[in-house]
Amino acid sequence: MKFDIVTIFPDFFASPLAHGVVARARNRGLVNIQVHDLRNWTYDRHRTVDDRPFGGGEGMLLKPEPLFAAVEAIAPERGPGTRVVLLSAQGRRFDQNVAREYAAIERIVLICGRYEGVDERVAEHLADEELSVGDFVLSGGELAAAMVVDVVSRLTPGVLGNEDSSRNESFSGEDEFVLDCPQYTRPAEFRGWRVPEVLLGGNHEEIKRWRRAAAREKTLRLRPDLVGDIQS
Repeated sequence: MKFDIVTIFPDFFASPLAHGVVARARNRGLVNIQVHDLRNWTYDRHRTVDDRPFGGGEGMLLKPEPLFAAVEAIAPERGPGTRVVLLSAQGRRFDQNVAREYAAIERIVLICGRYEGVDERVAEHLADEELSVGDFVLSGGELAAAMVVDVVSRLTPGVLGNEDSSRNESFSGEDEFVLDCPQYTRPAEFRGWRVPEVLLGGNHEEIKRWRRAAAREKTLRLRPDLVGDIQS
């Protein structure tokens, strides 16, 4: 799995990509992540990447020229195994299903928007799609890109070691009750709060039934929007 990230703040990714699952996946060669400074594809003295919008308005827009030049240099041949994604508040919502879709792709180029937005010609003629991580506005696409890399990397074969780790968790898509069940660890009693007895008994069938019921209850209580008309 390869990620190419196009950004005007390449140093932003030094920390998110240097820890945890993503860092281990990179070190093992399971995930290849390259961060590209958009200003490397500017040709004026000030390395300009933005300009004022035609017709007036607030803020600045990222210019099309450096973005087209960057993506065309990074991925000159864009076959079905490559997808160019513009991180944008206007895109389709990123979720676990989209992450699984991305995990089946060989290469993803992530364009990090900034300022007031990006010249629309980038969305129309360069990117394969726009992607949003939520119905809110970030200062730029860097945080969103880091999220996408983390979520998709976890689904790459071999990254987690135990493949059940990604199947048996929230938004796994294998159960109508989308959230994971409550989880507990030692001590069995803490400040008077005790772990459910069924988890201490060792009966795996009873534990499985309890976890399913607990996942149902938790989903209906915390995120009823995820399960539609399921009745408690």
